[in-house]
Amino acid sequence: MPSRDGAISRALTFFDNGSFESLLGRLVAFPSTSQEAEAGPALTRYLEEGLRPWISSMGFEVQVHPNPKPGFGPILTASRVEDPTRPTVLIYGHGDTVRGLDDQWAPGLKPWELKAEPDRWYGRGTADNKGQHALNLAALEAVLAERGGKLGFNVKLCIETAEERGSTGLREFVAGNKDLLAADVLIASDGPRVEPDLPTITTGTRGTWHCDLAIRLRPGGVHSGHWGGLTRDPAVLLAHALTTIMDRNGKILVRDWLPPAFPPAVRELLKGCPVGGGGEAATVDEGWGEPGLTSAEKIYGWQSFIVLAMVSGRPENPVNAVAPEARAHCQIRYTVDADTARFEPALRAHLDAHGYDFVKIENAYIRMPASRTDPGNPWVGWTRASMEKSLGKRVQVIPNSSGGLPGDVFVDHLGVPLVWIPHSYSGCKQHGPDEHLLKTTAREGITAFTGIWWDLGESGVPAKG
Repeated sequence: MPSRDGAISRALTFFDNGSFESLLGRLVAFPSTSQEAEAGPALTRYLEEGLRPWISSMGFEVQVHPNPKPGFGPILTASRVEDPTRPTVLIYGHGDTVRGLDDQWAPGLKPWELKAEPDRWYGRGTADNKGQHALNLAALEAVLAERGGKLGFNVKLCIETAEERGSTGLREFVAGNKDLLAADVLIASDGPRVEPDLPTITTGTRGTWHCDLAIRLRPGGVHSGHWGGLTRDPAVLLAHALTTIMDRNGKILVRDWLPPAFPPAVRELLKGCPVGGGGEAATVDEGWGEPGLTSAEKIYGWQSFIVLAMVSGRPENPVNAVAPEARAHCQIRYTVDADTARFEPALRAHLDAHGYDFVKIENAYIRMPASRTDPGNPWVGWTRASMEKSLGKRVQVIPNSSGGLPGDVFVDHLGVPLVWIPHSYSGCKQHGPDEHLLKTTAREGITAFTGIWWDLGESGVPAKG
């Protein structure tokens, strides 16, 4: 008789006998970076050659659509409807990656070639996001096989190829294809767990607001010997301006950026939530950030300010000159509790009040809006129970992940609750060289999703919206 345990056994056999590794190697081999124009054809090939045949073999009707925004990667949709009275789940993923950074990987590692280590698979996209959506689809295939070609529920897919460029075009596409993508819930995977060995559900993501801070004093540089000590240095002025925005311990000083109080419901949810797993890539520096908050509260419930890049003169080839200008590209990571309309005017007022009216705020924009489904939503509790049954361990629920994803698009246009289940960890180096996926975490991921897909075909599923 078909059974839940049988489905999980099928998925784990696929994972343990090398079949998943072979699949992941084929997907990683597509150099599908969306950040290099010459790689554009690889984005289409990833969808047409890497995913379409596999997804079609599971009984999906598959389409690959051009992006509504010219110059950005295509979008794959797929639909498998068995019974309209049963729940419909939407699975999201992205097949594009950041740049390969080929010359920066450790000896013996290449971005577009899967390399297996005892507990790691190295390669661009293993963690972000090819490996994550491949695990979920492989779990779906195991349930189909165990139930003799049936799922007991309906599935729709949306795989984009412009996520690493801010998911440009996705909002317009989803808005124009509401019927094609209509679902009761989004259940998908991206980003990191709170710790590598602690299964995690996140119900949203932080948003990102960007701006440039610029000081321009003169048409060109002037001799540092003749003018040094007499004329203003824009780099020094900009550095001082930044210290009025954030103190030396990481506390944001533009207090109008922040919510009036830390949300009590978020604080309760994050009690005892750990943060870790950065490996050699990063550390949790005690005392950095907002005073009085735990590490989990700082990244899952509060704002952060980061200087992403800063330049004055020509660092690669310095000359003896006082530079004419200085510029910093800055970012705020924010939650849904923040009022983004206040970010730029509050910063302008703050700089002016501190005597930095000559610092210009330019190119201010939201790259990805924040999103959050109520963690008390029935789909969240149902998914948590399913995962804990499959894994035999506690699952941590957080209100939103620390990074950004386009969940807001699906909330705004489809009205679906968000259930993100990450299969990676914060030290996976997904935006740098040596990106990798942990095998133990991935194995738990395919186990959890096989259980979820099986349980969706049973009774006791949350009511359709």
